[in-house]
Amino acid sequence: MIDRTAIVASDGEVPQRQIRASFDDETIVVYQAFPAEIARAAVRAGRFVPPFRRDRMTWIKPSFCWMAYRCGWASKPGQERVLAIRISRTGFEWALAHSCLSHFEPDVHGDEHGWLTSKSASPVRVQWDPERDALLEPLPYRSIQIGLSGEAAHRYVDEWTTSIQDVTDAFVEAGSLAAAGDGGSIDARRPIERPYLAPDHIASRIGQHPRAATNERP
Repeated sequence: MIDRTAIVASDGEVPQRQIRASFDDETIVVYQAFPAEIARAAVRAGRFVPPFRRDRMTWIKPSFCWMAYRCGWASKPGQERVLAIRISRTGFEWALAHSCLSHFEPDVHGDEHGWLTSKSASPVRVQWDPERDALLEPLPYRSIQIGLSGEAAHRYVDEWTTSIQDVTDAFVEAGSLAAAGDGGSIDARRPIERPYLAPDHIASRIGQHPRAATNERP
């Protein structure tokens, strides 16, 4: 199945690591799935409030399909409500600039000691997992997940979040289409995600291949 969200590089391949998201000039959409009580409180307040716990690492995902894979189309226990959170691009890039990859990579960190030092000092984790198509089958390139803790989690709650929308119904409906094998209808209905080109110093920090930066930044 073709992933309409991916943009190919000049050699015809999708970059192995490419941030794809719905965004405008000022904000970017990320997804999270929660139990109903956390989601309801957040939607009512327009920001995260208890019982959301900011003292735990919280993972945000720009990819609709990867969120669907992670929560099983909003069917997994504790992930019954899916939220689309719009945050500032300034905050999103702050998170990436203060991140460390979850796993050691020699090309990024040089040596394992450097990775451990960076990991200890960074309030943000980044990992790249196989992207999913509309039927949640793995694709040959990856999607970014960003874990926020400490200062990053506080900034996410207090500064970066501009709106929170409950989009569970869209995920449940897409899940019904997926069960019928109708990936085309899911593709036609899900949000359009475009490549998000981070500045060079951020791209190198999160382990992006240079080909991920072949598209113009809006």
